[in-house]
Amino acid sequence: MNRIVNDSPLAVTPLHDWHLEAGARMAPFAGFSMPIQYQGIVAEHRVCRSSAALFDVSHMGRLRFDGDGSEAFLDQLLTRRVTDLPIGGVRYSMICNEAGGVLDDVLVSHLQTPSGSRYHLLVVNASNRDKIVRWLTPQLADFPSVTMTDRTELTAMIAIQGPQAIEVTARLFRARVDGLKRYKAVITDQFQKPVIVSRTGYTGEDGFELIVRAEEARRVWENLLLAGKSQGFAAAGLGARDSLRLEAAMPLYGHELSEQIDPLTAGLGFACNLDGRRFIGSDALRAIAERGPAKTRVGLLPAGKRPVREGAAVVDGDGRTVGVVTSGGPSPTLGRPIAMALVDAVAVDADGGLRIDNRGNQQPAELTPLPFYRPA
Repeated sequence: MNRIVNDSPLAVTPLHDWHLEAGARMAPFAGFSMPIQYQGIVAEHRVCRSSAALFDVSHMGRLRFDGDGSEAFLDQLLTRRVTDLPIGGVRYSMICNEAGGVLDDVLVSHLQTPSGSRYHLLVVNASNRDKIVRWLTPQLADFPSVTMTDRTELTAMIAIQGPQAIEVTARLFRARVDGLKRYKAVITDQFQKPVIVSRTGYTGEDGFELIVRAEEARRVWENLLLAGKSQGFAAAGLGARDSLRLEAAMPLYGHELSEQIDPLTAGLGFACNLDGRRFIGSDALRAIAERGPAKTRVGLLPAGKRPVREGAAVVDGDGRTVGVVTSGGPSPTLGRPIAMALVDAVAVDADGGLRIDNRGNQQPAELTPLPFYRPA
């Protein structure tokens, strides 16, 4: 079982006991008790950038779609085309409402079992899992041959990320997973137990994300740590995962994406296939594309050492509020504060520069291309 049986209302992942034994600082996140840090956010961040770190991401939702027509079903709901997704393909996409606002950003995979059965897998954000299940369920009425199964509580999801992640851990799996290209996946096994291996991640580093049976999670987790022991592999919590994704300028739902923020405003036009197809929200997105988004996502380098936080106002040279910080904090890699913000498109090229209202202090901020960090 992967739920607490005492009086706590929080769900737990299959690795919960391991986190407690390792001395993790636990905190509520998206309805789960999750590790925020072990040795410290900065130390875990640097391990990921220099060697490899393991992240328990089992709180993410995992929805499986079986049956003829599953690709057509998902194609009418996702901003990215699904009907031409080959077996082993993985695509980053979004689910939008009619107005083009983002209900969730997701990964969709087309997988084939060793026996030849094909299915699609949707990985959704933990905080949006129930909402997305409710959104998808009535849509299934038009596709009687398609079944949706929530596999979240039956499985665990582990991310191994860092410059040494592929070389060190690839030998643990039967298939040659080191030959997987980015955004490709395969069903293989580790010690004769099934595992889905995808070359994806949320840190800006190379690596794998694994989906295993819940009862196999601890064995796989410990095998990964053992394989990288001499290289200094370590567990990392959600604190480091957030600072890593911020450096890589990866959007976080509830910050750079929401039901009020469309993918084009968020700078994710690459994940919207608008030509020759219709999906929920496509008409609204075409209209936004034609006139141009009123706001745009930008990178900012605040002056000085004081970090800025979500919700801080961005003002122009005349003191007018032109945007808001969506994510901000210190960058362990760059040694300075960084931030992403949604600002008026006309303010990006305006003279006079931008400033951030950091708790009453006007902190100058320099526009910078995204991402803040790219691996060597």
